[in-house]
Amino acid sequence: MSLLEVSNIVAGYGDTEILHGVSVNIDRGEIVTVIGPNGSGKSTLMKTVVGIVPPTEGQIIFNGLSILSTSPEKIVGSGLSYVPQTANVFPNLTIKENLEMGAFIRKDDWRYRIDEILDLFPDLRGREKDIAGRLSGGQRQMLALGRALMLDPVLLLLDEPTAGLAPLMIESVFEKILAINASGIAIMLIEQNAREALRISKRGYVLAAGENQLQGSGESLLKDDKVARLYLGG
Repeated sequence: MSLLEVSNIVAGYGDTEILHGVSVNIDRGEIVTVIGPNGSGKSTLMKTVVGIVPPTEGQIIFNGLSILSTSPEKIVGSGLSYVPQTANVFPNLTIKENLEMGAFIRKDDWRYRIDEILDLFPDLRGREKDIAGRLSGGQRQMLALGRALMLDPVLLLLDEPTAGLAPLMIESVFEKILAINASGIAIMLIEQNAREALRISKRGYVLAAGENQLQGSGESLLKDDKVARLYLGG
């Protein structure tokens, strides 16, 4: 059984339908990238999975249980963390306070987890009292990843984690994604740097106009002439 099974999801905003029967599966411990043009429904798909956008049709099974009509807080508490493209840290709080907020629904002693996160993101260590809003774009992204990891998720949803970052920082973010995955966490990735995302992914899906177009291994999609021409810049 897949860790996440999204089946024939129809969803949108108000009277505007964005997803027209989209299906995506993610197995335990794998990286899966979803690519497609702007407006294809990639971000809406993630928001639907995490409960922000309620679907009108279809089914979502996470860890063997349906999460339809489940609140985002309960979904996150079940082991699924989500890092949106924007507004993914609390800018007026310190690094440490952001990490503490990431654990707000944990009932156990989670303080040890802060040290583990700072080990993974050493650029943040020693700066725990710095205000998040004063960090660079790359540092904020690292903090957003760290905050999502405070809950020890089994699945991490990342929406455009390298958007707006310098090339060197983009490389660093991909290295961190691989390190997170190596710890056993499955990752669903939406990424503008589609070539690199597919290169590190076990599988990928192509969405267009809110519908599934193609799916396959990351390697096979990289080698597909149509995918390269339409979605990877030639």
